[in-house]
Amino acid sequence: MAIYSVFLVNKAGGLIYQLDHFLPRSETEKTFSFPLELVLKVHDERVLVSFGQRDGIRVGHSVLSINGADVSGKYTADGKEVLEYLSNPANYPVSIRFGRPRLSSNEKLMLASMFHSLFAIGSQLSPELGSSGIEMLETDTFKLHCFQTLTGIKFVILADPRQAGIDSLLRKLYELYSDYALKNPFYSLEMPIRCELFDQNLKAALEIAEKAGTFGPGS
Repeated sequence: MAIYSVFLVNKAGGLIYQLDHFLPRSETEKTFSFPLELVLKVHDERVLVSFGQRDGIRVGHSVLSINGADVSGKYTADGKEVLEYLSNPANYPVSIRFGRPRLSSNEKLMLASMFHSLFAIGSQLSPELGSSGIEMLETDTFKLHCFQTLTGIKFVILADPRQAGIDSLLRKLYELYSDYALKNPFYSLEMPIRCELFDQNLKAALEIAEKAGTFGPGS
């Protein structure tokens, strides 16, 4: 069982807190000779595979490291452009690690705003008045769970489909938010949450929930 990440979205659709708790890593490392058998391109400051799937490497995967050194966007660890480096036969054989691109801060902000809009659409599409909006979305690899408070704050958890006790955990997170964020004299409502005690207690609650499979009363 695993809880992947937590998002807190304010009533205006702004992301005020995000934590990546456990991210499964699907990565492949392979040594290549020249010329490279994959077609790469730069997109959104990342080097991505655009053609040529093989050995677990998929279209859309990004270059994560070259010869064991992590890349930074479209640049190698020593500041060279990845595409230029890989076009030089003198740099081969070369070991390249590929994997799913990691979400940037801007992408997380955009996705939180999009979910806020989908939540509202879900409420409007309901044949009954007073719908709460989207409470759960299910895929084959994860479930998205959402709890919205009376003040419009949304607590969103992405978890393994088999993870139990998420409803209780969502309400526990609401308690932590009330105890450590709202009662913090330096916290301004609707602003990003930066509170060490909130971080610590949130991580502890996630770990307990994962180990137990459920999050019972009084935990």
